[in-house]
Amino acid sequence: GNGDTITDPSNIGPRLQLTQHKAAVKALAWCPFHRGLLASGGGTADRTIKFWNTNSGAVLNSIDTGSQVCSLLWSKHQREICSSHGFSENQLILWKYPSMTKIQEFKGHTARVSL
Repeated sequence: GNGDTITDPSNIGPRLQLTQHKAAVKALAWCPFHRGLLASGGGTADRTIKFWNTNSGAVLNSIDTGSQVCSLLWSKHQREICSSHGFSENQLILWKYPSMTKIQEFKGHTARVSL
């Protein structure tokens, strides 16, 4: 042979499985300023935003938002993340990271909000 390695595709599996949400994961967002930091948002039965160290698989923080998380968007200029929500509040929330204090909450939508 010529030294090529043949890999059996059936042996390829996930590098990491993150299983702590209690409902479907509706949103994922990679942090633009911290390598390996992933934010995930859970559905109606979960309502949390979780922050993961994807190098170790550890949950760094978990915040109960009170509503289904539909999408997440990191700011490219500030250490902030915006979450959009469905049931029950249909709101947008701008959070300061890493304290996760609410900077602003935008309410008034009558249906689920997606970014």
